[in-house]
Amino acid sequence: MKALVLAAALMAAAGPALAGQPVRLRADTANADGAVTLDDLFEGAGPAGRVVVANRTATSVVLNAKMVQAAARRAGLDWDNSEGLKTLVVHGGPVSAAATARSLATPAAAQRGNVEVLTWARDISAGETVAPEDLVWSKAAVTPSDSPHDPDAIIGLAARHPLRAGAAALARDVSAPAVIKAGDMITVVFQAEGISLALQGKALGAAGVGETLNVENTVSKKTIQVVVTGPGRAIVGPQAEDLKAARSTRIASR
Repeated sequence: MKALVLAAALMAAAGPALAGQPVRLRADTANADGAVTLDDLFEGAGPAGRVVVANRTATSVVLNAKMVQAAARRAGLDWDNSEGLKTLVVHGGPVSAAATARSLATPAAAQRGNVEVLTWARDISAGETVAPEDLVWSKAAVTPSDSPHDPDAIIGLAARHPLRAGAAALARDVSAPAVIKAGDMITVVFQAEGISLALQGKALGAAGVGETLNVENTVSKKTIQVVVTGPGRAIVGPQAEDLKAARSTRIASR
């Protein structure tokens, strides 16, 4: 899914003075060629209807309604979303293989400015939590392979290292906010088949909820790998493996 998303900051800036041409959501949001435009979504879009807001690569694509609203405003349209919709589903037939081939054959220079990629709206320090206003879509020639298709995938996460304004936002740039710091004493719990054991360990690094962390057993001095469940807490054993598997699935789905 490649949905066009704008930062919340741009939406906030589009006040009554910047109100555009009122449009109404179509009863049937359908698309024929894979390039979802404002005209596919709204009645009365006029010339702005040619603006592409998403690329449909399957039989349907799900768009964030709030971000579509912002995209419409940028194009000079005003959709009030009086229904309070959270998502929009655009459907259509199979995407033409010939159209896909033509797109791949087009030189990057010719495609420059035709792709929307999520970028950082400001410089962000390591450890800062990403907020909606920290993200904005910008034009680019190609989409980086690690670029999130939905801002919700990285909003609320923390920067792993300093991030530069204007640079493409990548999933590897962020992680869950750290709830454990290196040197913290934490309780590690093992639970399986009615057995529950706990031990004290020293964190050998920082980690957020759901992330793996190396911990030194304060008694044996051996290093074990745990999964963080909260401030000062972690688990090992079958439950930890289940959490790691679930986390891997969520990351892959981004």
